[in-house]
Amino acid sequence: MNKNKFAFLIVFLLPSLIVSSQPDRWQQRIAYNINVNMNVITNRFSGTEKIDYWNNSPDTLDRVFFHLYWNAFQPNSMMDVRSRELGKTLLGTDRNGEPVYDWDERVRDRIQHLQPNEIGYDSTVYVKLNGVSQKLIYHETILEVDLKTPLLPHSKNSFEVSFNCQVPVQIRRSGRDNAEGIRYSMSQWYPKMVEYDYQGWNANPYIAREFYGVWGDYNVNITIDKNYMLAGSGTIQNSDEVGYGYGASNVSHQPSNAKTLTWKFTAQNVHDFVWAADTAYTMIKKQIPNGPLFYFVYKKTTDADAAWNALADTIVKAYPFIAKTFGAYPYKNYSFIQGGDGGMEYPMATLIKSASIGAAIHEFMHSWYQGMMGTNESLYAWMDEGFATYAELRTSAYLKGDTGFAYINSYNSYFRIIKSGKEEALSTHADHFNTNYAYSVGSYSKGSIFLAQLGYIVGENNLDKILLEYYNEWRFKHPNPNDFIRIAEKVSGIELQWYKEYWIYTTKTIDYAIGDINMNGTNASITLKRLGLMPMPVDVLITYKDGSQEMHYIPMNLMYGVKPAENNIKTIVDEEWKWVDPEYSFNTTRSVADIKSIEIDPSARMADVNRVNNKITVP
Repeated sequence: MNKNKFAFLIVFLLPSLIVSSQPDRWQQRIAYNINVNMNVITNRFSGTEKIDYWNNSPDTLDRVFFHLYWNAFQPNSMMDVRSRELGKTLLGTDRNGEPVYDWDERVRDRIQHLQPNEIGYDSTVYVKLNGVSQKLIYHETILEVDLKTPLLPHSKNSFEVSFNCQVPVQIRRSGRDNAEGIRYSMSQWYPKMVEYDYQGWNANPYIAREFYGVWGDYNVNITIDKNYMLAGSGTIQNSDEVGYGYGASNVSHQPSNAKTLTWKFTAQNVHDFVWAADTAYTMIKKQIPNGPLFYFVYKKTTDADAAWNALADTIVKAYPFIAKTFGAYPYKNYSFIQGGDGGMEYPMATLIKSASIGAAIHEFMHSWYQGMMGTNESLYAWMDEGFATYAELRTSAYLKGDTGFAYINSYNSYFRIIKSGKEEALSTHADHFNTNYAYSVGSYSKGSIFLAQLGYIVGENNLDKILLEYYNEWRFKHPNPNDFIRIAEKVSGIELQWYKEYWIYTTKTIDYAIGDINMNGTNASITLKRLGLMPMPVDVLITYKDGSQEMHYIPMNLMYGVKPAENNIKTIVDEEWKWVDPEYSFNTTRSVADIKSIEIDPSARMADVNRVNNKITVP
């Protein structure tokens, strides 16, 4: 075995070794062998799945569930009804005084108007367990399979699934003929086993939001008209046969008298599989030294080449920073594919509408905070979208050479929803937020602030260590919020359960103010007020009239620790502030007459909802 093959094996054996290092957190395991035949005239395909399923749980399972996502794209489906209901919610008015309703603009009421040849469906012909047909019960986008023979704990079983599907007109994420003319955006396209974990079955109907899947291996064979170029999750196994630039010969396609081509993909240790196809696709390839091979697959037009080449060059520049900050990408390749309705992440690939650099970086960072971590997005969307947003903003700032505060837009978005009165706790299930607005701001903006503000609490150097330790310890294991917090506590030496409880499970806000300034002997005594209901440690910067400064750091008592000094300013660690106390006083080293200004949290990393009372200038 040569050196490269040995290194390749290490990459793909590593996930299983990591999982086994945590014997107390069992995980189910799956292996799919999928074969489909696509008819590009009818937009329908038939397929079979042969599935090996390992019940690694301590439980006997008398039923299993499958996701049938495309059944959502039918009039009066749950997705259709929910979208139309949310669209009745008035959020306010725009700058012109026109009413603004809580629509997801991509969906609106479009599903209601689909014709029979435009709807999507996933019709399962049969599910067999160890060769025996099972009873099927349809719940729209969830298929319940009552098992004649239960799955015993710590057992391996084999399923066989036969299915027929019609590709819906593109409305949300997947579908055909999207706004940019991409023929097929094939996400959520196959009967997918529902994840069973320590919380039981996660049989979430497809309403709008997020996804969760079983870690496993995919072998996917797609037979389609030979004029279509494909891209997707995994690695193409017959690249020289299919051509289109994938093979060593780099030709556009291989000559053949056959009308179809069969594309053979494999992907190891992933929890989903996406693909896309178009007759006008072209591709840019970029191999990163000591990193993955990137594919940029897009619909070739007069204006597209420059934008997609710029995106490719940007990703090449960004990857070393990303790998150093968040951990190395562990798979062989990754594909940026034009398709879908905006940007949506999948293992080893993303669908994006255009060569938007911001969208591309956000979706690529989902390779960490969805692709590798695989958190339950329905329950913890903020750990997925919020962490990816933080990583996107931090990476974008690096690319721009911007040394300022990168997350200000997230903070401002959060402050706006506080004023609107529509905020909901981040612990809300993704599909059960009262508004699309609350879900979006909470999961993306407040979720990203969770990390940015954690840097304020524990120190930026500690935050960097936490991000890498989180990657090292929890990739491929479906971490939950407490798993992350425990990593943060171990790295920083600071207790942080209070932070999780307040920021995730409540909508209490932070608001600190400067109160009275008096003399205590020869030194100034400053009183601070906690006006908000969420307690925090507090940085207070004293600037003296002679230009000198001193930072007063006031830890909050529930932390049982202090963060390291973060800059070259003289730092004084004062007594802890007990969270029950609405006021706190401390002494400076000089008199009131010497003070020029006093400022709470000069770094603006604390999400204080009213910064007007955070700074005063002393006459």
